Amino acid sequence: MSSKLRWLGGGLALALTAGLGVVLAATANASITEPSATSTATDVTYRFAYAGTPEFTRVYIDTDRDASTGFAQGGAGADFLLENATLYQHGGSGWSWTPVTAVVHTHADGVATWTLPRAAIGETATPGETDLVFQAESPEQTSEKITQGYGAEPPAGGAGATVTYTATDEIIANPERGLYRHAGECDSSAFSEATLRSYRTDAKISLVMCVFYLRGFRAGPIDAATLSHLQKQFDAVRAAGVKMVLRFAYTDSADGADAPTDRVLAHLDQLAPYLQRNADVIEVMQSGFVGAWGEGYYTQNFGNNGVVTAADRANRKAVHDKILQVLPATRMVQLRTPNFKRTMYGTAALTDAQAYDGSAAARTGHHNDCFLADATDQGTYTDTAVEYPYLAAETRYTAMGGETCAVHPARTQCPTATAEMARFHYTYLNHDYHPAVIDGFRTGGCLTTIERQLGYRFTLVDGTYPQTATPGGALPVSLTVRNDGWAAPINPRGAELILRATSTGAVTRLPLAADPRRWAAGAGATVAETLTLPATLAPGSYELLLGLPDPQLPGRPEYAIRTANTGTWEPSTGFNRLGATVTVG
Repeated sequence: MSSKLRWLGGGLALALTAGLGVVLAATANASITEPSATSTATDVTYRFAYAGTPEFTRVYIDTDRDASTGFAQGGAGADFLLENATLYQHGGSGWSWTPVTAVVHTHADGVATWTLPRAAIGETATPGETDLVFQAESPEQTSEKITQGYGAEPPAGGAGATVTYTATDEIIANPERGLYRHAGECDSSAFSEATLRSYRTDAKISLVMCVFYLRGFRAGPIDAATLSHLQKQFDAVRAAGVKMVLRFAYTDSADGADAPTDRVLAHLDQLAPYLQRNADVIEVMQSGFVGAWGEGYYTQNFGNNGVVTAADRANRKAVHDKILQVLPATRMVQLRTPNFKRTMYGTAALTDAQAYDGSAAARTGHHNDCFLADATDQGTYTDTAVEYPYLAAETRYTAMGGETCAVHPARTQCPTATAEMARFHYTYLNHDYHPAVIDGFRTGGCLTTIERQLGYRFTLVDGTYPQTATPGGALPVSLTVRNDGWAAPINPRGAELILRATSTGAVTRLPLAADPRRWAAGAGATVAETLTLPATLAPGSYELLLGLPDPQLPGRPEYAIRTANTGTWEPSTGFNRLGATVTVG
């Protein structure tokens, strides 16, 4: 069964007083966000997000869609009122309400929700619609009037109900994707937890770059103070709910004063426990270590200025292989150019069958730190006729990102920039460099597109869910997800159907076999699975939700994936509401 909303215009909240709370005079207030109303054959669920910590949250329900009857509110004539956990029916005139029943209700962490039987409000609307106004107070916040369409009834005999979802253009601070911030050197400055959190909550940026220089340790081990500082950087990132793109280097000078191979390998042994302990907040690691900025061109130990011998190549590969060895297998490592990977692991692009198999090739991605700078991106490419198709195929399954480094009008304009980010499946891009290029994206009108489409962007299209089930029995579900982003997720990601008891809020998680890394960019994916309910599941009504948690940070909703839909996201839980309930009995 589908449930759709449409805006019908604003209204004026009346100044009235009664025992249910005080409604202050105000016009429609934009602090009410993400209003939604979804339904199944038996229940209706209302939800909205609000600002502050109001004492009262309300839904005015105009079931006959006649503004001249019921309580006048925001252009509707409310026949029923939900205030906090009680449903009231209008008494006939003014602020007069009679309690009908208690309902399932929560309002916390900026979100209010209700679930109640459709029969409780009578559903007298014609044709199958109800007008709604949402409100929170105090401070008083009132939404515009919304019309909910219940959709067609599902066929009789217990057949599944189908829900159709509405996409949003909102920029979402989903984990492990998007623009990243890079301010200061990670080894000499300290991350501010508050600043990192503001990137995520205010700027919708969930990534930060950490280039950690080991300048003082080219001839000896890393000291304890430096390793302690590295751990504090990881701790700040985790506390703020963001993730890190990580690279180590020995110099930021074209003199290429790096360390010899044996010293690099020894340093990686020292770093191993820190990488393993903090892999949960490492989005991806760049191979680094070799040369200026860890980019492998100006170097005193691995073949300078592009003159690389067979022995140099072997030493470079030894460093990269060592990183893969000490970094947990759930994480990828990026090389600076396609030629580096093709030299190390062969010229054939990774195939679908090889993707995510744990091999060195499957775990090795790419980063381009002179993206769009000239015809070869300042030496990133040696032969674009070969490397472009190779990279386009590779990055369907491997991490791709980087930064711009110079304005080049033939390439840094929006049409070329967005086309290449889509072709090469960019997951992230530097927000801070090159500023003139980023400003060009802004004035050219594509920066918002870039912010929205870097990495994955999962949009729920529709889903079909059973209305009834039995403890220990089958629960067949089917939902369609479209990936409107430019890439798939690069790290393992859980998928689960969640049943939440409408009476108690108790949660039951049913793992899905689906792998979100296989939800390819620009394509739709259908998840059709028959799950088995626990035999001990208590009879009752259960709301259905989709969870896409980080398997290494399962208790952190800011690390869960939010779908790009209106009225589905629960920021306090990290769940995506599916707008459906199932009765178990």
